[in-house]
Amino acid sequence: MSYRYFQNRDCEFFPCHSSDGEDFNCLFCYCPLYALGDRCGGNYQYLENGIKDCSACLLPHKAHSYDYICQRFSDIAELCRKKEK
Repeated sequence: MSYRYFQNRDCEFFPCHSSDGEDFNCLFCYCPLYALGDRCGGNYQYLENGIKDCSACLLPHKAHSYDYICQRFSDIAELCRKKEK
């Protein structure tokens, strides 16, 4: 299913993070789970200044992560609903 996987080898940052680029999925270039903070399920750390650093995380860039991320959209939507109130 081509909609689950995309690679942009022309990107100046490809492959980003610490991947060799062989099976690197660019579909979720900007991880939609970032907003979930410590509930994202990825490999992250918080820097001293409070910024979430995901540079060691490959969760959104693995082929099997498509389903996981799609399952988490309800959590993201809930977060947005709370912000609107």
